[in-house]
Amino acid sequence: MIAEYIVSHQSEFWLLFGFAMLAIEVITGFSTGVFLFAGLGALSTGLLMSLGILPETWLAGIASTGISTGIITALLWKSLKKLQGDRPLQKDNSSDLVGHEFILDTDIATNKPGSTHYSGIAWKVEIDKKAGVDSIEAGQRVAVSSVEVGVFKVVLSQ
Repeated sequence: MIAEYIVSHQSEFWLLFGFAMLAIEVITGFSTGVFLFAGLGALSTGLLMSLGILPETWLAGIASTGISTGIITALLWKSLKKLQGDRPLQKDNSSDLVGHEFILDTDIATNKPGSTHYSGIAWKVEIDKKAGVDSIEAGQRVAVSSVEVGVFKVVLSQ
């Protein structure tokens, strides 16, 4: 009974399917656009069937949804990409560890990192490019200027 209703009301099916795809995009928060573009393609198919431009058949519906999804994707891709912005993401080096000071156990240089133990973890210690020096001797007091995964970037402490 339901299948017969869907077959005899193809335009309504494609409109409902399109709105369902858009709802899934919004609710799940997918940012890939797959559900957005497919939903818009299904809506356009339902609209074309409602206007009598397309016959209300499964073959026409599936073909029209696929083709219109591709066309809509091609038309909207650049403008939606621009909304994301072209600037590169800024690296967030904020951490509670920034500003932590300690005494170097070994000499370090820009091409020879050292290591230190802090909070039960062995951290690699590298000279930050902003330090303005090429090497720091063991016994010097340094401060953490940024943190990366397993790496302290350090500068001479003042």
